[in-house]
Amino acid sequence: MTEPAPPVEPAKPDVSAAPDVPAPSVAPLTPDLERARDALRRHAWREAFEVFSAADQSGELTGPDLESLADAAWFTAQADLAIEARERAYKAYLTGKNKIRAAYLAISLAREDSYKRKPSIASAWFHRGERLLDGEAETYAHGYLALARSGGAREAGDLDGAVTLAGAAVQIGARAGDADLQAVGLTALGALKIATGATAEGFSLMEEAAVAAANDELSPFFTGVTYCNVISACRDLTDYRRASEWTEATERWCERQSVGGFPGVCRVHRAEVVAISGAWARAEQELQRATVELAAYNATPPQADGFYALGDLRLRMGDLSGAEEALRKAHALGRSPQPALALIRLAEGKTREAAAAIHSAVVDETREVWAKTRLLPAQVQIAVAAGDLPEARAAAEEFGQLVASSESPALRALRHETLGRVLLAEGDHVEAARELRAAIRDWREVGAPYEVARGRALLALALRAANDEEAADLELGAARDDFVRLGAVLDADAAEKALQAAAERHVGPAQVRKTFMFTDIVGSTNLAEALGDAAWERLLRWHDDTLRTLFARGGGEVVNSTGDGFFVAFDAPRPAIDAAIAVQRALTEHGRTTGFAPAVRIGLHAAEASRRGGDYSGVGVHVAARVSALAGGGEIVATRTTVAEAGDVASSDAREATLKGVAAPVEVVSVGWA
Repeated sequence: MTEPAPPVEPAKPDVSAAPDVPAPSVAPLTPDLERARDALRRHAWREAFEVFSAADQSGELTGPDLESLADAAWFTAQADLAIEARERAYKAYLTGKNKIRAAYLAISLAREDSYKRKPSIASAWFHRGERLLDGEAETYAHGYLALARSGGAREAGDLDGAVTLAGAAVQIGARAGDADLQAVGLTALGALKIATGATAEGFSLMEEAAVAAANDELSPFFTGVTYCNVISACRDLTDYRRASEWTEATERWCERQSVGGFPGVCRVHRAEVVAISGAWARAEQELQRATVELAAYNATPPQADGFYALGDLRLRMGDLSGAEEALRKAHALGRSPQPALALIRLAEGKTREAAAAIHSAVVDETREVWAKTRLLPAQVQIAVAAGDLPEARAAAEEFGQLVASSESPALRALRHETLGRVLLAEGDHVEAARELRAAIRDWREVGAPYEVARGRALLALALRAANDEEAADLELGAARDDFVRLGAVLDADAAEKALQAAAERHVGPAQVRKTFMFTDIVGSTNLAEALGDAAWERLLRWHDDTLRTLFARGGGEVVNSTGDGFFVAFDAPRPAIDAAIAVQRALTEHGRTTGFAPAVRIGLHAAEASRRGGDYSGVGVHVAARVSALAGGGEIVATRTTVAEAGDVASSDAREATLKGVAAPVEVVSVGWA
């Protein structure tokens, strides 16, 4: 969890009154300057910017007024102009022999450049500020220096050192009578305490700062920073009830101070809280607006957080391509796309890829306790889907230990839910139902309708496994209705299919006629060994994405994925054959343009089969699978009757084949596609 402080700080208008800071020179109060300063006091940011800019043209602005110009530029989303004004203010203070204020600005500019991923320039500014303060008696600027050093220690993984330095900043703020420094120091110290697992102490520190913000004791900038940091901490720990309280307080403050949501950063956190309540359209709109605002501020880390939140929200909505697009933007800006990207892979049926991604993310997260808690529930879900019950059990137990002392209803709910998933997979349906009911109760307390519906869908599985069909149908029906209301397309579709399957079990399976396709990469084991894990995974992902797209164009329904192949059902032979031809041609083109493509064999057979939910069974399915085994790499083999039913299809002469498990020989042909 990183402190989401925006990149540019406004002036500290009361600094000249501090006893340890030389008083800055005061410009003659011309009518324009009087008007500009009045606009700033009223938080009429646009007016203040325009009047200060006009006064600047005539060279009237001193250091404090240049800082005021920077404030007005920042609050009107003109970050570059704000930085330029702040750099000029730095020079003005140096010229006026005000080393303390110049040092403060140098440290602020260092953080700005660090935020923009310019470490060399940031280091130069930091060392300037450090040298200016060297040998000087303690001032508020030393507190900001300690905060900067604390951030560096945290980045280096030295949490103990970071805590010590943040505590020093708080003490300096108290001695200097600097409320802003105290507040930002308390939020930084609180975030560090939380990162080390001292959650209650951390929240206590952060809320002490937030009370000062709520009481209008801080400057507008640091009020916004304080609120943002508190909401961010609540978000990270899934304490949505507490986050909602501070979100409401922030919105009231924004209205009082004419601050449009404290550009970008706070909007991201507030949108995440709104999303939990189920107002997804509003949350998506706010996140899109936030990422645009943050781009204007060159605020890379919070912009990355905004794109991640947008990806996570779209995943819930079932917009997998939109979700992945947002997550890739987050990753490009330096934010890990996990666990959301792994869950997208799971939703796509790419269980092995999902498992590898989440495993790597969990192993790599060694620095902060609470960062790992955001990964472990996804690891449990994916491990269960992959059938890796030992890993699922270990991840659930680790998660339970990490959140055991938390008072957050959401974390309690996740603890019950993850354990319920594992118990369900292990076959302990009674205990699984008990845990899942507890999860649903806690999610209701949070006010999280999507999580409630998800819990009910899982509970339905446990009840059905325990032969309580009526109760299972009730829970699943309620979950489906909630998913539909929320707009969770994939979850609603899955629940509807499960309900249909349950109904079919009551009346028996439906008899349907389909054209079944089986595909398989020839020699996949040897190929994986030759290419290596990374190259094989890239190739497999291209293969999966390409084939799924071509199946969908032909109306094919992917029944399941076999790891390096697919079982697909089509309504008729012709679209199935066309899809098979399209697959082979796509593979050939890929080999021509890249130099290599996997050899895929395809088998087709049209037949009657029994359908239970989304699955098919019967002799016809068995024949299709055996026909696929007759094909070589790059070949399409179909039963003669299937090709005849499709109409005009180029094919070889028919030949008889004996299929394992089928009594009578079957006539098959090779379909021409070159």
